[in-house]
Amino acid sequence: MPGRTHAYIVCSPRGRVGVSTTARLLADYFLHNRRPFVGFDTDPHESPFAERFPDEVMIADLSLVKGQISLFDRLLVNDEAPKIVDLWARSWKTFFTMVREIGFFEEARRLGVEPIIVLVVDDSTECLDAANGLLAQWPDLALVLARNEGAAPMPEPDRELLARYPAARTFEIPALDPFVAQAIQRRDVSFSRFLLAPPSGMSIVIKTALRVWLTRVFAQFQSFELRLAMSDWREI
Repeated sequence: MPGRTHAYIVCSPRGRVGVSTTARLLADYFLHNRRPFVGFDTDPHESPFAERFPDEVMIADLSLVKGQISLFDRLLVNDEAPKIVDLWARSWKTFFTMVREIGFFEEARRLGVEPIIVLVVDDSTECLDAANGLLAQWPDLALVLARNEGAAPMPEPDRELLARYPAARTFEIPALDPFVAQAIQRRDVSFSRFLLAPPSGMSIVIKTALRVWLTRVFAQFQSFELRLAMSDWREI
């Protein structure tokens, strides 16, 4: 009998906060550990997640019934392969309305699939309201925060807002120097392959900075998974 399958819904009601970067990091974390994943990109126009992982990620346009079926039916497959959804900010309302109408979270747990909401936040109260709204509807929902300092800086006085979130864990994604951040946009830069063999011609300074950054982020994902495996998600 298969164990649990984790479905990571990387999302935010706000755009430009680092949702696709967070999904990319999760995907490369699994690939680095030689674990296949199944991904979904709900942005039918630019599709940054699908373009980065063409073999693993499919585009699911939630404005179409076909896209809805390809996303939700596949997420319910308990095959122990992690699922990652890059939820476009414009699809936020459509996604969670459908989740409620079809009873997705309840059906997922019945089938041995554990949805994990990775809510990427900024310094607005909109994200806090979204978190509280989700848990008001689904009190047992696994909710994890992700804060991308490079995409959505949070000034020190605003960081007390994080303590008001009803979440058990926060992934901290540090900001990168602009030169390093520009380098990771290259199509030949794969985070999972980088840790084994950085691209030729890349500055040793950029290599070092990127290695430190990835190691720090991946360590957080590993710690989360270990705690998830050993205990109830609410204790992580």
